[in-house]
Amino acid sequence: MNERTAFSAAGIPVVIGLLLLAIVAGSLIIHGATTPAMPMQPVAGMVVFGLVAFLGKGLFQVQPNQGQLMQLFGKYAGTARIEGLRWTNPFYSRRPVSLRVRNFESGRLKVNDKNGNPIEIASVVVWQVVDTAEAVFCVDDYENFVHIQTESALRQMAQSYAYDTHDDGTPSLRSHGDEINNHLRDQIEARLQKAGVQVIEARISHLAYAQEIAQAMLQRQQASAIVAARSRIVEGAVGMVAMALDQLRLQGVVELDEERKAAMVSNLLVVLCGDRSTQPVVNTGTLYG
Repeated sequence: MNERTAFSAAGIPVVIGLLLLAIVAGSLIIHGATTPAMPMQPVAGMVVFGLVAFLGKGLFQVQPNQGQLMQLFGKYAGTARIEGLRWTNPFYSRRPVSLRVRNFESGRLKVNDKNGNPIEIASVVVWQVVDTAEAVFCVDDYENFVHIQTESALRQMAQSYAYDTHDDGTPSLRSHGDEINNHLRDQIEARLQKAGVQVIEARISHLAYAQEIAQAMLQRQQASAIVAARSRIVEGAVGMVAMALDQLRLQGVVELDEERKAAMVSNLLVVLCGDRSTQPVVNTGTLYG
């Protein structure tokens, strides 16, 4: 079932016409009451008043970014989206459906990531109704449907990625935000197509390890950071030692045998890689003494 345009006319001309009919009906009633020779005029006036009241039921308002879904004895008749005062078949029953952009934040879900680690995750979803007929007739409660399907998609997405990875090329929940958010949006939108809902944006609003493993994972992250930092420090130190030896050799400052080169490399690495400041030792003897 897809949305279609319902019959509706501009409401202002209808209001003017109904006012004129009401004036005519009042005139008939007053004239008939004052003229005994015309007893049917008050009856005609009452009939006209009844017709005005019946036709007046067809007047309705359409607010900006709103659709008025109409049914005729239970059958879908269409949706009116033209803003302002409108008039339609008085037999139509009407139901307003908001077309405005909405957002909601899901509750924090506790799931296992790809590696089996328990994590807590939540998301924010921005959505709007684009097909009023599907939203009302294809699902029982489209707002509740959006909430439940969002949590289902979030749970499945979280199980498809690891919380964090040591391989830079592998997507993870923590490091590849744009890719994860796009995947989440696509998963939610695929589930909501039958409800006439479009997902504008979906993003993770909360991500953390579950409390029972949070401390252990923090220690692992700290250890990984320390190892990575040490690796960079050693890499830079080796480069600096090699550059120092090359400069000494090219400029002919001093000639070092292999043993002295090894000692110099050891001292430089201690200085460059040490956590604490070094204490210099002044050699007052010769280079070999």
